[in-house]
Amino acid sequence: MASLAVRIGPLELRNPVLSASGTFGHGLEMRAFTPPESVGGLVSKTVTVRPRPGNPAPRICETGAGFLNSIGLENKGIDHYVREVLPTMADADTVVVTNIGGESVEEFVQLAERLDGEGAVAMLEVNLSCPNVQGGKLPFATRPEMAEAVIGAVRAATSKPILAKLSPNVSDIAAMARAVEGAGADGVTAVNTLLGMAVDWRTGKPGLGTVQGGYSGPAIKPVALRCAWACARAVSIPVVGCGGIAGVDDALEYLAVGCTAVQVGTSSFSDPGLPGRIAGEMAERLDAAGVAAVTDLVGSIRDGSVRDGAGAPAAPRGGGPCASRT
Repeated sequence: MASLAVRIGPLELRNPVLSASGTFGHGLEMRAFTPPESVGGLVSKTVTVRPRPGNPAPRICETGAGFLNSIGLENKGIDHYVREVLPTMADADTVVVTNIGGESVEEFVQLAERLDGEGAVAMLEVNLSCPNVQGGKLPFATRPEMAEAVIGAVRAATSKPILAKLSPNVSDIAAMARAVEGAGADGVTAVNTLLGMAVDWRTGKPGLGTVQGGYSGPAIKPVALRCAWACARAVSIPVVGCGGIAGVDDALEYLAVGCTAVQVGTSSFSDPGLPGRIAGEMAERLDAAGVAAVTDLVGSIRDGSVRDGAGAPAAPRGGGPCASRT
């Protein structure tokens, strides 16, 4: 049976499949469908310093190939999370990743400091890229120097491994990835939702109360896959691919373009057992393809580039349709 173990910073995950933030509750809500021990990790909804009521309704709008959301990081704040949620996660037989969000560098630091001593939390995912707050301005997602400032400050505030979650709504995601790597991130999550909108032409009403929101689902996979590939070529730290994964082959494609792990999001709304099932099917797929370990698949895309033994991209050799850098 193919080995599925992967590493992100100092952490070893039993397999490369995680839930995506905001789609699987804060922790164990979906354990009846996907047992924690069946996946490599569980990622919480975004936790903020203070409680947030979220954005005005309607906050979800279905589309033909996914949906739009404008939840607005609704949550009960860090005090409630530490007091009520984390005790239930202490015995979860998987890696627990807490996603944190802030509107200033100081807020990110407060969250990192507060969670640094919490043993149930194995890793932090720093949400630099939610399109549904601050009017969709994405202040930490679009400027490398601002992303670097956040990650550098969080790095100084915690000993826990850090994932930096990036936005696809940028002109150069590779530059963003290099910035957070330089600031001390242990990995990159690529990517958050795309900006999108919907409108009923009959009534003139937008599909979301905020008009625009985050678009996710199967339709975004080609865009998200390209973003993940660009990040993997730009940095030597692990990349966690996210966007449009609806089955095991989608997950394996992310690994082939250079991702160390993946996160399953929107598809788990209609099929909450999907993350565990993808992990279970992955070894079968690799065995059938003659791949001894999932790490052997990482970065196997034939795009004209070579990778060293640690999985870090080297300069491209030759041309081909995928050889140019983003």
